[in-house]
Amino acid sequence: MDIVLQPMPAITYRTIGGVLDFYFFLGPTPSDVVSQYTELVGRPFMPPYWSLGFHLCRLGYTSMDDVRDVWQRTRDAGIPFDVQWTDIDTMHKRRDFTYDNDTFGYLPGLVNEIHLAGMHYVPIIDCAIANTTAEEEYQPFDDGVKMDIFIKDSTGTNFVGQVWPGPSVYPDFTNSNTTLYWMMQFEKYWIEVAFDGAWIDMNEPSNFVDGSLKPTGCPESQWDNPPYTPAVVGGKLSYKTVCMSAQQNASLHYNVHNIYGLTEAMATNFALQSVRKKRPFVISRSTFPGSGHYGGVWTGDVWSRWHDMGRSIADILNFNLFGIPLVGADICGFNGNTSAKLCQRWMELGAFYPFSRNHNEDGTIAQDPVALGSEVIEASLKAFYLRYQLLPYLYTLFSRAHTFGETVARPLFFEFPNDRRTYAIDTQFLWGSGLMILPVLEEDVVTINPYFPSGVWYLLPSNETINSSGSTFSVDSPLDTIVVALRGGSILPVQEVNRTTTASRYEMFGLWVALSENEEAKGEIYWDDGEALDVLESGIYNRIYFEAKDNKINSTVKHFAYPGENLMTLGKVLVYGVQTSPTVVFVNDINHPFYYENSTKILSIEDLQIRLENPFTISWK
Repeated sequence: MDIVLQPMPAITYRTIGGVLDFYFFLGPTPSDVVSQYTELVGRPFMPPYWSLGFHLCRLGYTSMDDVRDVWQRTRDAGIPFDVQWTDIDTMHKRRDFTYDNDTFGYLPGLVNEIHLAGMHYVPIIDCAIANTTAEEEYQPFDDGVKMDIFIKDSTGTNFVGQVWPGPSVYPDFTNSNTTLYWMMQFEKYWIEVAFDGAWIDMNEPSNFVDGSLKPTGCPESQWDNPPYTPAVVGGKLSYKTVCMSAQQNASLHYNVHNIYGLTEAMATNFALQSVRKKRPFVISRSTFPGSGHYGGVWTGDVWSRWHDMGRSIADILNFNLFGIPLVGADICGFNGNTSAKLCQRWMELGAFYPFSRNHNEDGTIAQDPVALGSEVIEASLKAFYLRYQLLPYLYTLFSRAHTFGETVARPLFFEFPNDRRTYAIDTQFLWGSGLMILPVLEEDVVTINPYFPSGVWYLLPSNETINSSGSTFSVDSPLDTIVVALRGGSILPVQEVNRTTTASRYEMFGLWVALSENEEAKGEIYWDDGEALDVLESGIYNRIYFEAKDNKINSTVKHFAYPGENLMTLGKVLVYGVQTSPTVVFVNDINHPFYYENSTKILSIEDLQIRLENPFTISWK
């Protein structure tokens, strides 16, 4: 069908058949609408903690040494870094569940090194399976034939298209046997290469030809040539995909085409749980309502241009509205050569994508931070150091998305629905309600003029305070720095930074307390082991609330069943907006040293050693 938006406002559906089901979500707030929507289609999945770290990939690694060199130099630069990926170039003849023994024979060994460093590895897995001949054994194809799980053409034989490995067949993920088949392939490959997640690509499903490899492409039928063709790319429904008359277990492909990526994500989620016995990590190119219940998404093959970097923010926000909060664009761009200036700013912005991965295409220059020089390295260090500090806050936002259907990255109007000036803003955004991200989106710009909704805001890293009644302000943003703003009234949990999330989880926690105009603030932390399945059902997690009021910070332990790697120890508290210098600070009624900076109005309380499983009180006079 065609769906046309009109400025009245109005929406027009042009369809040639089928049933239209309409659901109305009454809010009344924008956040309520998303929560009600995800209650219907499925709450977002809870990602493993390590997946919130920095990811690095490219299409075009030439050898195992090439992969290892990039991995090692990124670590040597000190950039916080958690996940190394590989694309189709590591495969034998670009076939799923294989690796090339000649150029990538050390892949299992490198994955072991990655794991010993406390890091993780994710390979690409395309949906299409090579349609090999009887003379050439290829287990994924042979197993699929035996289990009869491939999509059929209109004559009942396996539908054959053309993808990376050549002639290819497509698993029918609406067939329950395909879930078993997919799990078997994952298990066999995982025994060889102990991967930690799955990147499922080309799953629209994509095809290099229009329809099948048969001379006719697709048969003449009402499904392949309907009486009305929507304004689709290529002018026909089979353009670069499977024939609509192809047969799947649930129905004709015509009826289930749009859910192919969703059904593959469901099978992949199940396979990873079955094989690893841990929380699955799935990133998919194709999505549908409900996909966020099973995995995340990246925004596809963006160009290495300033315009594309700027537009990526709208993509991030939209997918959060769709109930898929784990979303990111290819940092520094995928298509075409990036530049050091562009990548410097894009690494800064990308540090605040919920899913943060640098990735580019074959035939372009290397764009990992070290390859582009010292200025990109410095910007990456600063931006990702800040991201890793904020990971407990980000993880808490994901827990609220998983439990209540909230957004993680959100547009300003979600928090300020009565401020019409926020409605069209897509050049800055929020993490949750408490942190505003203010990226630079133009070349050589070092001063920006973001909009600050009404309230008090504390800029990082400058520690400046902005008291706004709803206006733009001029803010300095040096080339190596991204500016973020703490919203008054918020308490953000943070943690000292180490090279990986695995190591960081052993560090001390902290609190950034950003007082409102009324000198009050609230916040919370959610914590678990970061990768166990069904933690809410098992109850092995922690949720602790914090409140600041009347020169006092109190904690309330709502639930505590996971001691944490460092026994969840609070080491430092920063209180922003303390208007007069305290003369004394008490921690649980015991006098404690402190430092107060009059120029910034920040109260710093260090060396706390507070176990968060016990309620605490910090007060000052």
